Amino acid sequence: MDSVPSNSHGNLDEQIAQLMQCKPLSEQEMKSSRKILNLLDQCLTLMHIKQIQAHLTVSGTLSDSYAAAKIIAFCAAPDRNNLCHAHRLFCCLPYRTTYIWNIMIRSFTERNEPIRAFSVYNKMRENSFLPNNYTFSFLLNACADLSDFPLGLVIHGQAIRLGWELYDFVRVLCEKAKEIFMEESNVQPVKSPVTICGDIHGQFHDLAELFRIGGKCPDTNYLFMGDYVDRGYYSVETVTLRRIRINVVVFMALFEKGTLGHWLEGWVLLVALKVRYPQRITILRGNHESRQITQVYGFYDECLRKYGNANVWKIFTDLFDYFPLTALVESEIFCLHGGLSPSIETLDNIRNFDRVQEVPHEGPMCDLLWSDPDDRCGWGISPRGAGYTFGQDISEQFNHTNNLKLIARAHQLVMEGYNWGHEQKVVTIFSAPNYCYRCGNMASILEVDDCKGHTFIQFEPAPRRGEPDVTRRTPDYFL
Repeated sequence: MDSVPSNSHGNLDEQIAQLMQCKPLSEQEMKSSRKILNLLDQCLTLMHIKQIQAHLTVSGTLSDSYAAAKIIAFCAAPDRNNLCHAHRLFCCLPYRTTYIWNIMIRSFTERNEPIRAFSVYNKMRENSFLPNNYTFSFLLNACADLSDFPLGLVIHGQAIRLGWELYDFVRVLCEKAKEIFMEESNVQPVKSPVTICGDIHGQFHDLAELFRIGGKCPDTNYLFMGDYVDRGYYSVETVTLRRIRINVVVFMALFEKGTLGHWLEGWVLLVALKVRYPQRITILRGNHESRQITQVYGFYDECLRKYGNANVWKIFTDLFDYFPLTALVESEIFCLHGGLSPSIETLDNIRNFDRVQEVPHEGPMCDLLWSDPDDRCGWGISPRGAGYTFGQDISEQFNHTNNLKLIARAHQLVMEGYNWGHEQKVVTIFSAPNYCYRCGNMASILEVDDCKGHTFIQFEPAPRRGEPDVTRRTPDYFL
């Protein structure tokens, strides 16, 4: 610990000494105990902490759970070196609360001592204290540190049995993801090797199949080009989790065990993966990551059905505004959801956008998410009602101007899962097999290796797991 001026020690010593002269259990003493707790923030040495602790012990104040929690939390804080002292004090307490148990579990987890965190948890259960949502959050982080997937399943099971249903986790998870997305560019640079994926559209079990075939994250780097929600029955599951505060370690355990069944409803995927492995997964915005579109094509209704209100839908759609619009793999492969725009000539034009907004009805940002390649040259009016069609002459000029070799995009159903266009200057990738559970198409992903070579992997739908009770079928539109 750094040295401090002696007069600083003296002033604090005098204040502590004066307060310790108070008689125990009197009203004056209780007031002085509150004052001495407020001196914690001024503590400079372990000696001062022990002086305060001694006063609280003599006065009987330390038997109060608030006072005990305050001094233990102070000693156990990550920026201090007094965790051992906090633990000794914790072990001597005559009365403990769940909050105090959680302080110790969290502190050992933050200090990368997951074994000790679980030791405290086991003693907590032995002493008949019930864990709460915070307890399970700290324990799941400890499971992640241990890479102990089976243990993560055990903790998850205990959380379910105790009935913890944590609505606010969605908000917390999205806030963490938002912080990451805010640091990313409109043209997010991506290194190879990477696996590029197209539309998912809420087909959660097929997304699990994609990870089985393409490799688990973080062992495989992924770039997703938008349209994670709408159409499929599991849009919520595709972007995040529901019912229980859990993290990627449990999903990976289920993935390894091959138990991704209906009971996986509400669990974690893309946003949680982004939060846990921000450098390993890139998530771009699609035209369906929009408030207006999701109110028509299924995601809004799904949130109402699974959560009973629109709050989760609002949290998700607010997060959509922060997704990057495009990505650039090794300065050669330009990735986006839709296509090009007559208002955009260079990548710098895109970098200068203010993307944090609802998808506009027209303009360059709209075009990036809605446009399609076409066999006809030049620009054309899109039959979708938004964006444009663009011909080979347009894509060749754009690639030449920006020193690109390939435009990779999603947005369109292609029966083989991928389709080359414009003399292999543009490729469409679609990763939702049997789209809408009735189109009969294959899906694919594009692997880009260290040498920038391209390999397509096609896959079929995962086995059907039944369908939830959906009262309103989403409307058809251009496939």
